[in-house]
This record gives sequence, structure tokens and C-alpha cells, in this order.
Amino acid sequence: MAGNDGLWTIRDVAAYLRVPTETLYRWRKVKYGPPAARVGRHLRYEPEAVRSWVREQAAA
Repeated sequence: MAGNDGLWTIRDVAAYLRVPTETLYRWRKVKYGPPAARVGRHLRYEPEAVRSWVREQAAA
């Protein structure tokens, strides 16, 4: 994972959540998972949005 709190790549998020990158792509197709922004051809994630999404899942 990136040492600074810049945007995370899909690999960073997969490592953080301990899921395969394919899972994140599948979740995105079904509109589930942490919010991502498309930057060119790449997905980027705000670290705090990912952490917030995890907290919401734990609370549900």
C-alpha cells in the first residue's frame, strides 16, 4: 500500500481488504464495494472512503 495517504490503486485496496482484485472489479459491476474514481483507464480510491465503507459494513 502507498505509504502516503494519496489515492490508492486497486491493488492497494485489495491488499487492505484482503480480497483478490477480481473481487473489486466484480463488486464495481454490481455497484457494491468502496467508491472508486476512474482516472484515465485506472481506478483510484480515497483511503478514507475505503475505511468508511469498511466501518459501514461492520455496522450493518
